[in-house]
Amino acid sequence: MGDGAPAKGVQNEPAMKGWLFKWTNYLKGYQRRWFVLQNGLLSYYRNQAEMAHTCRGSISLHGALIHTVDHCTFVISNGGTQTFHIRAASEIERQSWVTALELAKARAIRNLESEEEEEETEDGASPEEWANVVRELQAKLDDLKTCSDLISKHGGALQRALGELEVTAESDTIQGKHKAVQERATLFRIASNAMMNACSEYLSMALNHGHKWTRLLQHEREQRQRLQEMVETLAQQHSKLEQAAAANAQRPRDVISGSEDEDENEFYDAVAEGSNNLLPVTSSGSSSDHRFLIDIPNPPHNRQQQQQELGGSDEAATSSDASSSEETEETGGQQAVVVTHGKTDSSPLTVERKDGTAAASSSGSSGGKKSGARARRNRVPDKPNYPISLWSIVKNCIGKDLTKIPIPVNFSEPLSMLQRLTEDFEYSEILDKAGNITDPCEQLAYVAAFTISSYSTTSSRNGKPFNPLLGETYEFDRMADLGWRVINEQVSHHPPMVAQYCEGRGWKCWQEFSMSSKFRGKYLQIVPLGIAYVEFDNGNRYSWRKVTTTIHNIIVGKLWVDHHGDMDIIGRGSATGSTCHLKYVPYSYFTKESQRRVKGAVMDSAGEVKWIVNGTWDGKVEICKVTGNSSGNAQNNPVYETAAPLTAWKRRMPDAEAEKYYNFTELACQLNELEDGVAPTDSRLRPDQRLMEEQDWDKANQEKVRLEEKQRAVRRKREADAEKAQQSGIPVEPYEPIWFRQVKDEDTGTFIHVYKGEYWGCKQKQDWSRCPDIF
Repeated sequence: MGDGAPAKGVQNEPAMKGWLFKWTNYLKGYQRRWFVLQNGLLSYYRNQAEMAHTCRGSISLHGALIHTVDHCTFVISNGGTQTFHIRAASEIERQSWVTALELAKARAIRNLESEEEEEETEDGASPEEWANVVRELQAKLDDLKTCSDLISKHGGALQRALGELEVTAESDTIQGKHKAVQERATLFRIASNAMMNACSEYLSMALNHGHKWTRLLQHEREQRQRLQEMVETLAQQHSKLEQAAAANAQRPRDVISGSEDEDENEFYDAVAEGSNNLLPVTSSGSSSDHRFLIDIPNPPHNRQQQQQELGGSDEAATSSDASSSEETEETGGQQAVVVTHGKTDSSPLTVERKDGTAAASSSGSSGGKKSGARARRNRVPDKPNYPISLWSIVKNCIGKDLTKIPIPVNFSEPLSMLQRLTEDFEYSEILDKAGNITDPCEQLAYVAAFTISSYSTTSSRNGKPFNPLLGETYEFDRMADLGWRVINEQVSHHPPMVAQYCEGRGWKCWQEFSMSSKFRGKYLQIVPLGIAYVEFDNGNRYSWRKVTTTIHNIIVGKLWVDHHGDMDIIGRGSATGSTCHLKYVPYSYFTKESQRRVKGAVMDSAGEVKWIVNGTWDGKVEICKVTGNSSGNAQNNPVYETAAPLTAWKRRMPDAEAEKYYNFTELACQLNELEDGVAPTDSRLRPDQRLMEEQDWDKANQEKVRLEEKQRAVRRKREADAEKAQQSGIPVEPYEPIWFRQVKDEDTGTFIHVYKGEYWGCKQKQDWSRCPDIF
């Protein structure tokens, strides 16, 4: 069979199979592999014989991005965790594979959605509906009994008539009896047909609902198993809490009566080797000295260089998006003691821009009006009181992707994910400050503070933002007062992906945000997959990935959010070599660490620690310049001495009544404010979101369903057009974003969406001809 030959026949036969060349690593380059496209999966083997026993790798097409690189090469990625770089022998063969992959992806999405709709129908059935089904089955069973009685009655009459016919000799009598036999035979045939029809209907109904009941029973068994595990975990946690409470009750009163500020400023030193705990230390120096532990990993750029030299083999399903915490454990590192001298400089962060204007202070209002800036609102309508249990909505969705859970607007906030990502720039003055710094390590310390500040609003916000529709956009121009403007677009729906570009005075940021999310019963966990960048006018560029977010207390109690994991901020361009490692300490009842703690270190190209970063993601961040270091203490932990801490960021607390309106900050209140001249695809114009803000939640839920169905109809039409094009031999063109395009990232080698640079020009001319009708 020739390469790339489509397979025909039964449904389980591969849709496409053939020889292609797959990129393996820098040492071996492209290697010839046997690829098979089947049931929404693209798998590969070293040869055809391996198909019977060894699959070298596979990628699901349901949430995959398919991108053509050149006339023979294409790339398949599922949002960052897996990427296949594939080369065909010719352009025709490459196009055949790309077309087959696009159609297989569309079928996989369609099949998954049909299964989910069927599950929703089954799971959403009320006890009254199941009782109706049972009554219908009982009624049909009664019909069967009635038919059985009729058959017995007419069968007996027919037998008697036949017996009388045998003993009758006279012709006239025989003729009369023969007529009676025919009548009774007709009645028997009618009763038999009715019996057969009733049996058929009963069997059909029983099989149909029996299949649903079997799946429902299996689902309930799995739910019960999960609930049992949850109860066991809760019992264990309760026992540990009781033990901890008993231990605290035995502590001296003066030890536990200190203020919260004293707890945060308690001195710590390292304990015995192999322990991660901290013990209070009696300070022999100034009362303004503070000690704490930080993790110093191997420099991330060295780890990346090692990975590039080793390359990714076929057998090892390595991922460039593996969590930093796992990466740190595998590549080693050490703990260090930090000793800060002097009092914290808590003066407000002021920035003198190159144009002579002052940036917003970190202690001022995010929406402070400046000369020439428009007046903006500082709150939104209050949140109505619609009591409903979140557990009642998501209890049947354990293990599912968060984006697949049908949640009403009652658990949302009147902002889309596009607008929520814009809140990353609430403290943009930190980047303004960093733009005036020439030293890459000091600049990186402020960038680290900026990345931490983006989580500050989540401490009191647990509403789910609206999932954007494909092609939905959002712009926010605050150049006149805050010094930046941003444009966001939903560039992919499977997988959901947002592209963002923001430009300020002396810097620009861009990111591609996607995520993997699962509901685990006790909590929701969100793992971001995209990469964010910031570049300054001096050529220094930095990139990072966001940490894991977990939402707790889904079953009972007040919802609360925690961020945890490791973050590596890597210097690029002129800042190549400088890195920052941040550790977001997970919340725990049994730790001496202050909750929501973030700490880390900035290192230069030689791996030497230059700056220390310390703080909380919901309060403030301090940075300290390292002034000296020593070999360490008895546990061989290096000791870094620093100058007095500088306040790089301090949170602006929301209004005292913010709890009434979704705990929005002033900037968040302004995100959905109507503006003239925006694109027709802008999130401000989304009707369900607008109705929710205006407190009409019933209509908002109806409008939400309408918009989602409209999006499905557009996708089905696109899939149908693609199938017709394939049948006609016409190449299938994938969906193209409006304001972004996909290119190969020069730093990571992966494909990302970058801004085309055309939006603001089109807005000035009010040319929205390229915008689709999505609302």
